[in-house]
Amino acid sequence: MSVEAAGLEIGFPAQPERGLSRAALLFDAERESFFLWAPVCLGAGIAAYFSLSVEPPTIMAFAPLLLALILRLTVRAGTLAAAMTTAFVLAGAGFAIAKLRVEAVRAPVLTKALHGVEITGTVTMVEAKIPRGQRLTIRKPTIAGLTADQTPAVIRIRTMSARSPAAPGDRIRIKANLSPPAKPPLPGGFDYARTAWFDSVGAVGYAFAAPVIEGHEESGSLSQWYRQTIESVRQGIAARIRQALPGETGEIALALITGERGGITAATNNAFKNSGLFHILSISGLHMVIAAGAVFYSVRLMLAAVPLIALTLPIKKIAAALGILSAIAYLAISGGQFATVRSALMILIIFGAVLLDRPALALRNVALAAFLILIVYPESLLDAGFQMSFAAVTALIASHETLSNFLGRQSRPHPVLKVVKFFGEIIASTLIASVAVAPFAAYNFHQSQQYAVLGNMIAIPICNIIVMPSALLAMVLIPFGLEWLGLKPMGWGIEGMAWCANKVGALPGAVGHIPEIPALAFALMLAGGIWLSLWQTRIRLLGAALVVLGLLLAPWMPRPDILIGQKGLIAVRDTSGKLSALPNKGSKYDLDRWLEYDGDGRTARDAQSGDAFTCDAAGCIAHVKGATVAVANHPAAITDDCLNADVLVINDPKPEDCSVPRTIIDVFDRWRNGAYALYVDRTDDSPEPRVRLETVAAHRGERPWSVMPERKSLGLPKPRIVETPGGGAPPPAVARATENPESDPRTLAEDDPGEGPEPANDWLDDASADASAASDAQ
Repeated sequence: MSVEAAGLEIGFPAQPERGLSRAALLFDAERESFFLWAPVCLGAGIAAYFSLSVEPPTIMAFAPLLLALILRLTVRAGTLAAAMTTAFVLAGAGFAIAKLRVEAVRAPVLTKALHGVEITGTVTMVEAKIPRGQRLTIRKPTIAGLTADQTPAVIRIRTMSARSPAAPGDRIRIKANLSPPAKPPLPGGFDYARTAWFDSVGAVGYAFAAPVIEGHEESGSLSQWYRQTIESVRQGIAARIRQALPGETGEIALALITGERGGITAATNNAFKNSGLFHILSISGLHMVIAAGAVFYSVRLMLAAVPLIALTLPIKKIAAALGILSAIAYLAISGGQFATVRSALMILIIFGAVLLDRPALALRNVALAAFLILIVYPESLLDAGFQMSFAAVTALIASHETLSNFLGRQSRPHPVLKVVKFFGEIIASTLIASVAVAPFAAYNFHQSQQYAVLGNMIAIPICNIIVMPSALLAMVLIPFGLEWLGLKPMGWGIEGMAWCANKVGALPGAVGHIPEIPALAFALMLAGGIWLSLWQTRIRLLGAALVVLGLLLAPWMPRPDILIGQKGLIAVRDTSGKLSALPNKGSKYDLDRWLEYDGDGRTARDAQSGDAFTCDAAGCIAHVKGATVAVANHPAAITDDCLNADVLVINDPKPEDCSVPRTIIDVFDRWRNGAYALYVDRTDDSPEPRVRLETVAAHRGERPWSVMPERKSLGLPKPRIVETPGGGAPPPAVARATENPESDPRTLAEDDPGEGPEPANDWLDDASADASAASDAQ
């Protein structure tokens, strides 16, 4: 009996069978692309884990994986159902891996601020900081007054004195002020404490005096020996570079070689960001391919020049092996950022394919690198550098493969065409990468660089031809004490790039400011970009529809009408729609982030004019959409504000008889819930304004990195206040923001948390670096 007859016999038309045949053909046509979706499925499970508001038990974290495995065993291999269930297995694995990683790095987190405590520990990293001092990473510290189970495994201390003599491996004693890693500056903002959690950093702080060195700790394990040795090598290289290239030129050279950017001034960083050249300061595919590729071609050229070696030995494989070693060495001294790890993995895969006489499939290299990184460091999915790096390189390689298939390869182009092609690739790669990372730049940094193409046309040739080859030469000559032969021309190239960054970054309209976009819009653009890049047939065009839909939703993000910071900073939206803040000592970082999320290019100083407020000695009043916002700075103002305000903000415990304002936020609420975002809504049904609020604590949920301060640990009685739904209250020691050490401008809350997410515009790996690396190595 035919299939059609069988279909008629059971009462179903034959048309669905033809539809199923089309689906099967499409399934077979895209079969080779399935592996590219492996890191996407793994990342989906990781994202699901981090989106939870409550930490799941470890056993429950494996439930999705177990269910997906059972489902996978029920379907036949090689079918569409098998591919879909495999995707669920990978997502479940991502969920479980993220949970395991959280437990693997679990370490105590400080629950209260400490003043002038004596700390002893072993220095593992020393980073120069501008304008003065250093940041010391201290492992296994001993903190006076804390038991072993209360002491963080790692702390970071900013020394405010001159350059410290401490070196990696030194056992030091220092007196410092410590505080827990900072909370986000507003609901939904960058969570520095989460990043610190995965580095096992449980406290940050600052010290005015240099540390006292008590001795040098011998490495106990192989991993400790490796870390200390690598860090000592990095410090030695830094000393040689600073000696040959003093000043900021040397600090930029240090960033390109070791990845340490702490010595670069804010003005220079901003110039490179505004010109679209910040990716040059971050070690990524551009630098890794130039360095490893130079070793590969140089060794192959030298071996080919000797006929006996060229005819008897596999010189291409020898060159590839040395290229792998150079990539590993560069990764070791570069600090191991995610962009560098991704680039090194791709280099290893490409050269590994050469060693195995296998073709190096470019997009497979990207997928494999992402897959490996996510397995080992699942938290990297939330890292802006990881996101932008992989987005850019995926778009570059996908575009390169598509254009190569469409245009074909020209044999022996004219020298003039080679020059045109070189600059054309720079322009094309910049445009492609800029489009690919635009959603990430908007979502994470709320900025765009309008003249990135111009800046890269000038700076990339300098970097490719002068800076990085000179850096490689300097590293080769360091053992002989002749590194200056490479560092001098490298310095000239750096000065040229800095000149370009300053000129292009200062052009009118160089930086575009983008308000915060909804998470749904970002997710749609991300899904559309992935769909467009990974599929090979015409169904990839559906990704463009998702991107368009995300773009249409992007402007519809509601803006808070009132923002209240944990340290007492208050801003309201004035009649022009801009934020107007009251002056508040020690809150520059918070206000900068608020303006950044608002797409406002003003500085914190400009926004702290308080024009929207009417103030006297007792407090301030502002009107937002018909709602009265009162800020009581003195008890005398609280009585009137309790009778007339819709929103009342006070720096003392709320009085028990203050019941008129629908929304009262006192110092204990801010201590417990972090920053507040308030939305004022008016409806025709009710003349009274309705205030809806969001808090940092609600956005963070109950996760390991969102540890609440423990009142019991201070041994102080609970103050008599009216309870709020959040429950609990801080001790009287923090009853006024001016008494809170975190409001001191010297605290590290203005240093480490102030760095926020790394402005990781290290996305431009240039077309000749990653898009054609595989074919060049063949």
